[in-house]
Amino acid sequence: MTMKKRLTQAEEFEIMKLVLDKFLLVGFGVMAFGLYKMLTVGVIDGIYYFVAGIVVLFLFLWIVVKEYEIMK
Repeated sequence: MTMKKRLTQAEEFEIMKLVLDKFLLVGFGVMAFGLYKMLTVGVIDGIYYFVAGIVVLFLFLWIVVKEYEIMK
């Protein structure tokens, strides 16, 4: 049986930054699209996209707080 390679905390943090950066990009992208829809089509149509972007960003926040304790 082969031993699995363990990551250091720094390596794990770098990988997590790459993944969570995509969450931020998608969250703000969806919110921007929602704002565009609000301005062009109607407020109600854009609100759904805007709220979806907020949910993605709160998911991002939850993952960060759950995974890493915040030092004061």
